[in-house]
This record gives sequence, structure tokens and C-alpha cells, in this order.
Amino acid sequence: MADAFLWPIRVYWEDTDAGGIVFYANYLKFFERARTEWLRSLGVEQQRLKDATGGMFVVTGTELRYHQPARLDDWLQVQTTIQELGRASLTLHQVAHRINPEKPDTLLCEGTIRIGWVDASQMRPSRIPSAITDVLRHP
Repeated sequence: MADAFLWPIRVYWEDTDAGGIVFYANYLKFFERARTEWLRSLGVEQQRLKDATGGMFVVTGTELRYHQPARLDDWLQVQTTIQELGRASLTLHQVAHRINPEKPDTLLCEGTIRIGWVDASQMRPSRIPSAITDVLRHP
């Protein structure tokens, strides 16, 4: 399987809640951005893929655990790794750390995200095209 993919994210005002910390649901957005950029780095652009194959990835399940809060202007790094690659789905482990050159990185949030491949017109599960699974196994 592929090595871990790292993607930096800056925390903006719009990401925080009234308490000045990152709103918990925004970690799902951060993880989505990192997954999209991970796929793009492998040459898998989702809109082009949908246009060419009629299929697309959809999130089918998430499980998150929060460890520490992130705050406005923090630099985060999201790490994405494949846990399991099946015929119609894959399970990813994603972790968000605060990056601070003066201290060790701080674990903020980690999650298991399951995404499935569906026929976009019917939203029914389908087999992931072999061209994609080949890239995921051997980037």
C-alpha cells in the first residue's frame, strides 16, 4: 500500500466556534480536503474520474476521536493512510496534528473514514475500477 500522505491546513476564523477553537465537525472538512489532495497527487481527479467512468467515491462511514483543540491561525498537518482496500470500498486512517516548530507536534483528532465506490447515476455500490486500485496499491 501507499505511504502516508501529508497535507498542511491553516485554521481560519471561519473554522472556529464561539469559544475560539476549531468546531468539531470541521475536522471532517479537513480530512475531506486531505483525501481529495491525496487522490489528486496519485493522478485521480474526482470530477474527471466521474466523467470518464460514471462512478465516484462517497463517504459511507466515519468514526472520529478528539484529543486536543486547535485554534485560530494554527498550522495543522493531516496524514492519510490506507487501512484496507476492498473491491468496492476503502478504509482510511486520518490524523490531524498541530505543527509547532517550538514544541513536538500535538495530536488533535484521528479518524477512520470508509469510502465506497458507487455508480453515480444510480448511487449503487460498484467495483472500484482496477486502474484506480492499481494506483492505490502501487503509487
